[in-house]
Amino acid sequence: MARCWYAFTGGTASDPTLAGNYWKSIGKPGCVNGAFVCAIYAEGCGLTPISPLSVNLQTYIANALSDLVAEPQLPIGSQFFVYLKSTS
Repeated sequence: MARCWYAFTGGTASDPTLAGNYWKSIGKPGCVNGAFVCAIYAEGCGLTPISPLSVNLQTYIANALSDLVAEPQLPIGSQFFVYLKSTS
């Protein structure tokens, strides 16, 4: 299934693992690392990603928020599916 970029539209209190908190983006985000979810690369390509988000993507989101870096980090050189930003 095709994947597209989705920008996180929720605030700091919104759950970044809920598909409804994302809106389709026209391109790859300019953010990479930080403390807040910026964007995800998810299945669907509609206005919002397929709900629910995959278990793998939810794990990447949890790891990103824990480590403050884009995920996945392994294997080296992997396509990132979760990007972060420094401010909410």
